[in-house]
Amino acid sequence: MSETNDRSNWHQDFIASNLLVIGYNAWAGHLSQKRGAIICSTNSTTLGVSGESFKTHFVGRSRLAPFLNAWLAAPDTTIVHHRFMTAHILEVVDNYDPTTEVVLLLESFDQATFFYLKNLPITPPQCYEQVRKTWDEFQPGVCVNLGSSDQVQPSTM
Repeated sequence: MSETNDRSNWHQDFIASNLLVIGYNAWAGHLSQKRGAIICSTNSTTLGVSGESFKTHFVGRSRLAPFLNAWLAAPDTTIVHHRFMTAHILEVVDNYDPTTEVVLLLESFDQATFFYLKNLPITPPQCYEQVRKTWDEFQPGVCVNLGSSDQVQPSTM
């Protein structure tokens, strides 16, 4: 298997394993800021009793262009598939359906990969409701302080 396929499979596995948390954060962000994108970083994971944690942010549309320009211009960050530049990401954010879709940028080491998640097995509002119903289970890894860096608790990989 090629290195490209390994990376692609890793990303897909990560999204599948953490879809509930990604969807929760997407809908929570939408409720407070309307349109925007989820930014997940696996660069500073922490290992706890219940597994690995990673940082995620919801960046609202009004702050997304400056955020992307600064983040993607950093010398230690390159975006995979150069055709997905800031203008394209902003166009997707302007047109996606937050009730059924998620815009995700996944940072791993020095690369950022853009995902436009459609046809999900569970919608962001359903993810949000499921997490809220089982809040005690997720409480150790999820902070409700929207607008700041939220720490989320994914499955152990």
